[in-house]
Amino acid sequence: MAKAKPVIKAAALSKTLDAHAESLSKASSHASIAVTKKTAEAKKLLADVKRHTKKKATLAKRVKTAAARLRKDANATNKKAVASVTKELNAIKSALDKSRAHKALVAMELSALKAAQKRLDAYTKAVAAADKVLNKPVKKKKKRKATK
Repeated sequence: MAKAKPVIKAAALSKTLDAHAESLSKASSHASIAVTKKTAEAKKLLADVKRHTKKKATLAKRVKTAAARLRKDANATNKKAVASVTKELNAIKSALDKSRAHKALVAMELSALKAAQKRLDAYTKAVAAADKVLNKPVKKKKKRKATK
């Protein structure tokens, strides 16, 4: 014969509910901290990408002018100028690609964190509303006077 499961006691059930409510509030605070940090990181990466893009544009112009000088007068100085600017441009392009890739990862993580935070906030509000309703004091009914 199978043993019947024991029925949970009221104190244990209350303790479990309190622990879960506490873990929900902790998760909500952790989520808000994570969203704040990831947002700051995303802003930093956005600025980084803008800086690299601007630098890439100026270097592209510089390569163009250096190449024009080289076509006009092919000497060692002009060749070195084209080579150094091209090398710098390639370095900026690779840094820009890395920044864009990292920015995409952070944006994906940030959107997932925001979705989770939205769910946690909804759950927390629902639990708070339920607690408010359940913890209302019982209203005493007024005795009605008999009408004649």
